Amino acid sequence: MVAEAEVVCHQSVPVSDVPFFVKGSNIEEIDETLAIRSPKFGQVRVAESDVSLSQQVFDGHGGPEAAAYVRKHALRFFFEDVKFPQTCEVDDVFLEGVENSLRKSFLLADLALAGDCTVNSSSGTTAITALIFGRLLMVANAGDCRAVLCRKGEAIDMSEDHRPIYPSERRRVEELGGFIDDGYLNGVLSVSRALGDWDMKSPKGLPSPLIAEPEFRRMVLTEDDEFLIIGCDGIWDVMSSEHAVSLVCRGLRRHDDPEQCAKDLVMEALRRNTFDNLTVVVICFSAPDSREQPSPRQRRLKCCSLSAEALCSLRSLLDGNANR
Repeated sequence: MVAEAEVVCHQSVPVSDVPFFVKGSNIEEIDETLAIRSPKFGQVRVAESDVSLSQQVFDGHGGPEAAAYVRKHALRFFFEDVKFPQTCEVDDVFLEGVENSLRKSFLLADLALAGDCTVNSSSGTTAITALIFGRLLMVANAGDCRAVLCRKGEAIDMSEDHRPIYPSERRRVEELGGFIDDGYLNGVLSVSRALGDWDMKSPKGLPSPLIAEPEFRRMVLTEDDEFLIIGCDGIWDVMSSEHAVSLVCRGLRRHDDPEQCAKDLVMEALRRNTFDNLTVVVICFSAPDSREQPSPRQRRLKCCSLSAEALCSLRSLLDGNANR
């Protein structure tokens, strides 16, 4: 199951007035934060090397143009213009080919933003994409969106936030002539990797402190893997990966509804006073009936929660069926 909640949060908007936007099967846009939903994992049988799930999230900054442009052309950038390697099995050669294809996708999208006159040169977007081939999960990330896998109730980060203050990114930025001022790249941007932002990049083909190249992480999924959370920085600015996983685990045990879990994550971020836009996607790998079932006592307690009025209605319904 794939569920997604998205909200635009502004400092002046009371929490009670913030709407939820629960997605269908189409590509949609809310302000600067965008997400693409794909076919649900497990609905179709696929070969090991076929993509059984693809999920992207783009979180814009400096205006909505860059995120909207990449969203609009995402299928072309990530699938049509880039050919994935063709093979009968998922091996190291295949995975290396997939990484090269995804890297090309990110860079093609970045170059396209530079050449489109409708996109402001100061507009940019972070990007994260998660692909599943059979039981192999691959995440490509450029920016500060984050993917977190839940395995046996534990959080496993499937991406690394690209912040200028982190040692590896700081070193790369400074080696290429950039600087960090109060945590911001060149005193302007809070991320060190993004698509667009061409007013901060060197001319095409020259090294730049701000880059669009993604980093990759892979994981072979097992029966212990329960779900994947993908969220933009508005979520992770105010809660840890562990807290998010714990919240979703509790929600799935209560109601087994990933859509409600996505909403719960949004509400938790708002409760913790986030001031950024919020997008979160919850992808459940296991079918509902494969999760832990309540004990007979728990089931009986749930039955006992019916009100007297509900019991009366139920008796009437049963009596009516019996007399037919």
